[in-house]
Amino acid sequence: MGAETRTSAAAPGPHAQSESGQSQAPLGLAKRTSNLFRDRTEGAKRRLDLSDFTHVNGVDTEAGTVDVEGLTTYEALVDATLPHGVMPAVVPQLKTITVGGAVAGVGIEATSFRHGLVHDTVTSIDVLLPDGDIVTCAPDNDYRDLFYGFPNSYGTLGYALRLVMRTIPVKPFVRVTHDRYSSPRAFFDAVASACDGDVDFVDGVVFDGNTMVLSTGRFTASAEAASDYTYEQIYYRSLLAKPRDVLTAKGYIWRWDTDWFWCSRNLGAQHPLLRRLYGRSRLNSRTYTGLMRWNSRWGLTRRLARWRGLHPESVIQDVDLPIEEAPAFLDFLLREIGVLPIWICPIRVPASQPSFTLYPVRPGRLYVNFGFWDVVYSRQALPAGHYNRLIELEVMRRGGIKSLYSDSYFSREEFDGAYNMAAYEALKRRYDPNGRMLGVYEKCVGKG
Repeated sequence: MGAETRTSAAAPGPHAQSESGQSQAPLGLAKRTSNLFRDRTEGAKRRLDLSDFTHVNGVDTEAGTVDVEGLTTYEALVDATLPHGVMPAVVPQLKTITVGGAVAGVGIEATSFRHGLVHDTVTSIDVLLPDGDIVTCAPDNDYRDLFYGFPNSYGTLGYALRLVMRTIPVKPFVRVTHDRYSSPRAFFDAVASACDGDVDFVDGVVFDGNTMVLSTGRFTASAEAASDYTYEQIYYRSLLAKPRDVLTAKGYIWRWDTDWFWCSRNLGAQHPLLRRLYGRSRLNSRTYTGLMRWNSRWGLTRRLARWRGLHPESVIQDVDLPIEEAPAFLDFLLREIGVLPIWICPIRVPASQPSFTLYPVRPGRLYVNFGFWDVVYSRQALPAGHYNRLIELEVMRRGGIKSLYSDSYFSREEFDGAYNMAAYEALKRRYDPNGRMLGVYEKCVGKG
């Protein structure tokens, strides 16, 4: 990529597909898959087909970077980088997440304690703007405001066509240690200590208020054998059964995908007989996402719950809290929400790096991501989003921030303050002056 370009998108590649002849409808991305988990009430949109942008253009091991197109899945990107002895510095947990989606949203994994979020590993982005122009934005050119404003914009400022991202060296295997704790304070102290050590990976799981497991991993060149969690064995259960473990590098990267962390249990995939009926090829996030969207469309779970006299609310959230607030926030989750297990993943943006506009975590400060995904049932009818709203209020009260890939219920004023909407409006005026794309509040809270 050049240091600074602005070109036209009239060349073959992206093209719009109008729905219902709505030539003035907002732009949207035509995708067969999505890792957004919020019900949407979409009107007509002009769908932009970027399905050709799925190539890994080159791996530069000397520079420690990979040049990749925006609709490339992380499954394809990992397959392209591992033969070169490297991997993307941060690889989100699910194979179907796209590179552009992880940057326009927020991507995280067990290397985030050292490398930050996915967007912290990007060095430049080619962005297709709403007016059809393409700009290359970087930290040091005329489009630096878009470079720092693009993450967490969710396709409301443009689409990433091509990115350069940092990679890290890998070895063939990862040795993992699972340490169990019974005290939240001791657990989070251990998380902080691990982040200051020499390990390559840090994450953990809260199984209940008295059972927490911190997992740390180190690359290693050799191993006598490696565990396989792609079929009969279930990774998250191994955290309680195996104090020590070894996986291949690729097996470690995708350790959570086979069972969608633990959410496959809701689809029967952890029952041994049903697991064999699924078969190895269908035990993955791609299958589960399809089944979930089918259920969301037809409302089978909701109907069964109502038949049992229950009122369900989907609580699918990832939130980031300063680590000093983590024990109190965990106590809130256990007391008020009750969703278990909870994934724990520390994040620390390098202190020398400027903050990104729409996801303003403080560089150099250690945060903890809480990931919890399930349905909460109540005997009485509650206001829409009752439990999700409790979570939002607690996150804001404790100086945290939440990802926007799932249901949100912020007021406009709360949202403006939490996500720096004054700066966002300046970006919209410069890069989408005609309002061809929805605003981020309208899309993420208004479910557009």
